[in-house]
Amino acid sequence: MRGKFPLALLVALVAVPGCGSDKGAFRPPVAPETTRADVPRGRGAGDLARDADAPRVTPDQVGLATWYGHAFAGKKTASGERFDPRGYTAAHLKLPFGTWVEVRRVDTGRTVRVRINDRGPHGDARRIVDLSQRAAEDLGVVRDGLARVELRVVSGP
Repeated sequence: MRGKFPLALLVALVAVPGCGSDKGAFRPPVAPETTRADVPRGRGAGDLARDADAPRVTPDQVGLATWYGHAFAGKKTASGERFDPRGYTAAHLKLPFGTWVEVRRVDTGRTVRVRINDRGPHGDARRIVDLSQRAAEDLGVVRDGLARVELRVVSGP
């Protein structure tokens, strides 16, 4: 019996310090502290709205904006609605129809909000959005034909 006692004592000494500690004990996960800027306003299923008080340092997409106008008036867009060159709409290759985006012209800082209702632009990967004539006029793109812009998603469909 003499040989087993030191081994049992050693096992007890190793196990005892762990009993008084809460190391390894289950703790429910605690959500990290959040600030107002961390929580997007109106976030819900499919809603991509961002908090207006939280500055966005980086845009969602940067590239060139072009426009299309009266030549397409009344024709069906990819979403099925008729194109109105006087509306605040735009074409984008991937964003869901109904998504509202803010388009900011980089060189002037002018912005416009448009709703995605069509697909395009096609043919040049640098072109990221085709604006309706009305939106292009507000940004000053009609005269230049195209402009470098930053695109930010404002809300989902």
